[in-house]
Amino acid sequence: MTVTDRQATYREVFAEPTFRTLFVARTLAISANSLQIFALSVLVYASTGSPLLSALAFGAGFLPQFAGGLLLGSLTDRLPARPLIVAGYAVEAALAATLCLAGLPVVVNLLLVAAVACFTPVFSGAASKVIAERLTGDAYVLGRSLTSMSSSAAQLLGLAGGGVAVATLGARPALLVAAVCHLLAAAAVRIGLPADRSGLPAGCGSDRGGLPAERVGDRGGSPADRSGLPTDHDGLHADRGGDRAGPPAGRSGPSAVRGRAGSKTGGAVRDSWTGAISMLTDRTIRRLLLAQWLPSAFVAGSEALLVAYAARRGFAPGAGAILMAAPAVGMLIGNFAVGRLLRPSVRERLSAPLIILLGAPLITLLAPLPLPLVTAVLVLAGTGFAYGLGVQREFLEAAPADRLGQLFALLSTGLMALQGVGPLVFGALAELTSPATAIAAAGIATSLVALPVHLRRRVA
Repeated sequence: MTVTDRQATYREVFAEPTFRTLFVARTLAISANSLQIFALSVLVYASTGSPLLSALAFGAGFLPQFAGGLLLGSLTDRLPARPLIVAGYAVEAALAATLCLAGLPVVVNLLLVAAVACFTPVFSGAASKVIAERLTGDAYVLGRSLTSMSSSAAQLLGLAGGGVAVATLGARPALLVAAVCHLLAAAAVRIGLPADRSGLPAGCGSDRGGLPAERVGDRGGSPADRSGLPTDHDGLHADRGGDRAGPPAGRSGPSAVRGRAGSKTGGAVRDSWTGAISMLTDRTIRRLLLAQWLPSAFVAGSEALLVAYAARRGFAPGAGAILMAAPAVGMLIGNFAVGRLLRPSVRERLSAPLIILLGAPLITLLAPLPLPLVTAVLVLAGTGFAYGLGVQREFLEAAPADRLGQLFALLSTGLMALQGVGPLVFGALAELTSPATAIAAAGIATSLVALPVHLRRRVA
């Protein structure tokens, strides 16, 4: 086994206190968001009777993140992480409480949701940056795997809990439950995350982020063993201009990455825009972003049609919910199996085949399959989400040293924005054809992304 093929374990990842804290807080927050979205959709539909407004309540928090990530993303690297993350969860708690207690008009509620969503990439980018600073090499990849699995589980828990809370308490009190969960997440970060200086400008301290130098993936062994990466990083950290961004002695990971993506000058909006453009024009970063954005967008388009597909097929009324949960179950299984059982080099080689696994099964929904088989197909397709584990190490290594947080904010921005666009595109196609045809088209589009990913790996 080569040094770069050293496999970390989930136990090593959970041994890192910072990761544990953010893992718990993120799980609470995602559950709260899912509960809030469901309760608000029910509340809006009950008060207006409008399916359109109910759908807007469901999606109001997605597209605004695009503007927030582009124009405010540099705040993740300008401000200390802990107060930024705590403020994010506190604002979410205040939003849920306002939606419950203020009795505002529906349009105002939706505008409040959209306004808070503009800052979501900043808060989430700060949390991702902290994890990337504390986990390195394969430990970071497994940390991302655990994050993906917890996201799926938390969404399922939030939707299930939302259904129970709305049924037993009503939609407005359910929003208070979401507010309490966000406050618990904020308290967990405030108590469990050490104070840091990660938002200070470069040159304000050599200890990046004020965090201890030892990081998961750096423990034990000689420097060549750390994080499963060779000391020369396989040349992946070379600056685009040909100069190497040399890491401090004994360090690896994001602090030892390629040169800066533009200096941090001017106001936050201007700096955010400059940084976003510089990263999007970098061929390596753009390729890795698209590899993560496009399959998720296409699959989101297919998932948005599952309720209509179930109704068109004449399945029982509750079948749509079962079908929507199936990909999340597959994601849990796939991320655990690929992260736990496969070596890093194998995961990276399988990234393209797993993209095909994510999309190709959806094509079979053109056939009149029975409900149990459709569910199994969607679970199988969901396991393909594990392809993301095969691109995480290269993505981290491509990150500009002084814009790590903004890169994660940009990743989140694209994911949320395109997952909002995907349902619109394939929903329009379903109007012209049928839900099954549009789902199959989404599967074909997803599978086609595997081609450039495979060709790039052959070149590398």
